[in-house]
Amino acid sequence: MDPRDPAGAAHASAAPELSAASTRERVSRTVLSRGPVTAAQLAVDLGITPAAVRRHLDSLAAEGLVRQAPLLTGPAGRRPGRPARGWVATDAGHAAAPGSYDDLATAALAALEREAGRPALERFARERADELVDRHRESVEAAGSTPAARALALAEALSGDGYAARTAVLGHPAPRGHGSAATAVPASVQLCQGHCPVQAVATRYPELCEAETEAFARLIGAPVRRLATLAAGHHACTTHVTTTPIGPTSSTSPTSQVGTGGRPRATRGPAAVVPPSGPSGRTSQTTQTSHATQGRSA
Repeated sequence: MDPRDPAGAAHASAAPELSAASTRERVSRTVLSRGPVTAAQLAVDLGITPAAVRRHLDSLAAEGLVRQAPLLTGPAGRRPGRPARGWVATDAGHAAAPGSYDDLATAALAALEREAGRPALERFARERADELVDRHRESVEAAGSTPAARALALAEALSGDGYAARTAVLGHPAPRGHGSAATAVPASVQLCQGHCPVQAVATRYPELCEAETEAFARLIGAPVRRLATLAAGHHACTTHVTTTPIGPTSSTSPTSQVGTGGRPRATRGPAAVVPPSGPSGRTSQTTQTSHATQGRSA
């Protein structure tokens, strides 16, 4: 740097501030998309020191943008020495994320309900879910025929829509099939959405969550069950995906199950989402008899 150039000195002094702001944004974005996540995991993922991560987490926590929450664990439970808690985004952190137009969207749906009633809201939610299916059907089906592969493809597609989605495999994969045709099937797959661009709207209008869950079943082609939602106050929207093989010969119809306000519920006769058979590409909804199933919130 030329000592005679004061502008150069100003740029040099601003560089650390810009770097710190960029790192803080990366920490915030990773917590939002992957939470609950530990400071050690963040340091590895972002390639910075744990001390730097903790400084940014402390700053974000002081502003009410992140908080600590229990880590997700598999059936075997927590391993010795593994931290019991990680970091997640708060409601304020979600609201601060790009793409939040909660006030406008809520006002628009309130006007729709006022003018046309609650059935109009339900139709709107179904139409929005149909658009989601139409938008992502090709990329999800191209991923393969297994629910796990399609769930991963759907997570990638949802992330492109701003949902910060990922999949988590719980338990150890179990072999299915015989001989060289045997494949490892995950014991359980969860689709996790770390952010919801319409969270505040969905809190008031749970029809959005219910229609979205049915759309997931249609895209993945297997039964799904919503375990938790951001709209209901959890740190992520979590959907359990059944790993039963899918295809035209499967005897299991894709189902979706979610309660009012996005909360899981015990129910008889969950709504069965039948794969489309006609040219419209839409699905019909029927009722099937089953034993009561109780979802557990993550």
